[in-house]
Amino acid sequence: MYESISVYHVDFSASSFFVSKFGVIRTFFFLPDNEVNAMSRSHPLQSQLFPPYAAALCGGAGLLLLLLALCRTAGLSDAPSRLPVGLCLVLLCALAAGLLFYEDRRPGAALFSLLPIGLALFLRALCLEHVTYDYRDFLSGWASFFRENGGWAAVALPKGNYNVPYLYFLAAISYLPVRDLYLIKLFSMLFDVLLAWGGYRLVHRLSVPGSYRPCAAFCILLLLPTVALNGAYWAQCDSIYGALCLHALSSALDRRPVGSVVLLALAFSFKLQTVFLVPLWGALWFAGRVRFRDLLLFPATYVLTIVPALFLGKPLGDILGVYFGQAAEYSDYLTLNAPSLYALIPYGAEVDTTLAARLGILAAFLFTVGILLWLLLRRDRLTDRALFTAGAAFAVGIPLLLPHMHDRYFFLADTITLCWACLDRRRGIPAAILVQIASLGAYHAYLMLRYAFPMAWGSLMLLATLIWTLFCLYQEWRHGEGGPVRRRRPPAV
Repeated sequence: MYESISVYHVDFSASSFFVSKFGVIRTFFFLPDNEVNAMSRSHPLQSQLFPPYAAALCGGAGLLLLLLALCRTAGLSDAPSRLPVGLCLVLLCALAAGLLFYEDRRPGAALFSLLPIGLALFLRALCLEHVTYDYRDFLSGWASFFRENGGWAAVALPKGNYNVPYLYFLAAISYLPVRDLYLIKLFSMLFDVLLAWGGYRLVHRLSVPGSYRPCAAFCILLLLPTVALNGAYWAQCDSIYGALCLHALSSALDRRPVGSVVLLALAFSFKLQTVFLVPLWGALWFAGRVRFRDLLLFPATYVLTIVPALFLGKPLGDILGVYFGQAAEYSDYLTLNAPSLYALIPYGAEVDTTLAARLGILAAFLFTVGILLWLLLRRDRLTDRALFTAGAAFAVGIPLLLPHMHDRYFFLADTITLCWACLDRRRGIPAAILVQIASLGAYHAYLMLRYAFPMAWGSLMLLATLIWTLFCLYQEWRHGEGGPVRRRRPPAV
C-alpha cells in the first residue's frame, strides 16, 4: 500500500524513488494524518516508518557528518581548544541519540535521526568561530572579567546584566583552558539538544502511541534556523529558557504539576522572556491540572537559584534588580528589530514613545486577561490540545503587543509553533512557517546588518498567525479535537 507515492494522484517522477524509500519523509509530507496514525497503531514497532536499510544509511550519513564536524574543530584557531571541543561534539551527538532512544525505544528511529543530528552538529561546528557584536561588546568582557577576578568570587561583583544562574556558568568556565567563545556556544548547544528533547516530550504527550511525530519534532527543532543560529552563531542562550519551558509545559499536560512549576521557575531564573508563557499556568490551575500550592513552588524555586549568589556576597538588590534594569535599559525604543506591532509605525514618524509603550503594555495585559477569562469560562471542556494552543497564542501574542521587544524574543513562539506543526500539519504548519519567517527576518537584520524584507511584513505575519491561532483555539474548544489520547492520571486536587 505504501510502496509507491501516488497519494492524491500526483506523479513525483524522479523524486518518487527517494521518497518511497524513506518512510518518515513520505509519511510526514504526503500521507494523510488518518493513514499515518493507522500505520502507527497497526505497526508500532515495525519498520514501516523506519526501513532497516534506510535507517542504516541515515545512521552512516549522520556519523559521516559528525566526522566532518570533528574535522572542522581540528582547524579551530585556538589550538588548545580543539580536542575538548571535538569531544564535546561527540558527547552532544551521543546525548541526542541516547535521549531519542530512551524515549522512543525503536532502534530504527534512533538510527534514522542520526542524519539530522549529525547535520545539526556539523552546521553548528561551522559557526563556532563566528564573533557577533553581542559577544564582542558584552559576553567576551564578562567572561574575561570572571577569569581575571577569581571565578566564583567574581559573582558578587556588579558585572553583566544576566541573572545569576548564567553568572554561575560564566564563573564555572573561567577555570577551563578553553576559549570562552567556544564554551559559551557549546553550553547553548547543549540546551539545543535538551530543547529538542522537550519538543519530543510535548508532541509525544499529545500524539497517538507509536507516532512518528515526536521524532520529527526532535529532529526539526535541532535544525530550525532560529534555534541553530541563536546559540552556535550568535552565542546567545535562549535555548536554555526555551528548553525548560517546553519541558515545563509537557510536565503540566502529563499531570506532573510539581515538576512543571519548578521547571518554569528555573526558566524564569535564566530569562525574563519566560513571562510570555507564564499566564498559561493560570489556565492550568483553574482547569485542575495544577494546584495552587504547586504554584507556590515558583517563588520558592527562584529563591533557591539566588541563594548561592547571596552566599558568595552578591547584594540582594543587585540580583532582584537585574530584570528591572533590562526593562529600563531599552525603554527609549519601541522595538529593537523585533517584528512586533510597533514595526508597523513608519520610519521617522513622530510618536510619543511613553504613551505608545503604555498602550502596548495595556493591550498585552487585556489580551492575556481576555484569553484567561475565556478559558476560565470553558474550563470544563478544555482538552490538552486546547491548552497547548492557548500556550501558542500567548507565546505569539504577548511579545507581538509589548513594547521594547528584541529580535530574539519570539524564540518561544518559534519552538511552540514548530511542535504544533508536527502535531497538526493542517493548522500548525501555516503558523510555524509565518512565525519562522518573521523571526528569521529579525535575526537577519541584526546578524547581516540589513533587512531581508521590511520589518512591518514580519509584524503582519505574526498578527495573521495570532488571529489564526485564536481561531484554532476556538475550534479546539468547540469540537474537542485532539484531546488526550494517551495515558491518563487523576486530575490534581
